[in-house]
Amino acid sequence: MHVLLASRALSVSEAVYSGQRDKSLEERIQGVVDRWGGPFEVKYERDWRRMMQNWKERGVVCHLTMYGININECFGEIPKEKPVLAVVGSQKVHKDAFQLADYNIAIGNQPHSEIAALAIFLDRLFGGKGLKTEFEKGRMRVAPRERGKKVTFGIP
Repeated sequence: MHVLLASRALSVSEAVYSGQRDKSLEERIQGVVDRWGGPFEVKYERDWRRMMQNWKERGVVCHLTMYGININECFGEIPKEKPVLAVVGSQKVHKDAFQLADYNIAIGNQPHSEIAALAIFLDRLFGGKGLKTEFEKGRMRVAPRERGKKVTFGIP
């Protein structure tokens, strides 16, 4: 759930997950999009290997892992004109993911959360602009304040 929320918040328009399908997860994310806006779509793919192979035909696959090359050393090599698939794993990642990826990128070579790795990678990928996205058709908005909380409600 948190990987998807971070992806949406940082301006990703589509996310794909694999493993066991979770319709409840899909519904919860759609509820966030309904309330807070989009665009953001979640898709399920049973065969992650095929998805990575197919993606490579039109874009670049970046696997975020603590075992990769430090992001500071390899980020500049990623082609900017191609769509990027950022791959994160929540458990032990199969060795095929390392082989299929065009880039195995480490935020650091120490244990870290996949959410932190994804957030740092996306922030660099979008040049910080992902944090300024205005989401469409959301009924709820945070009114930024130095102290306190304020959420505005409206009809899109």
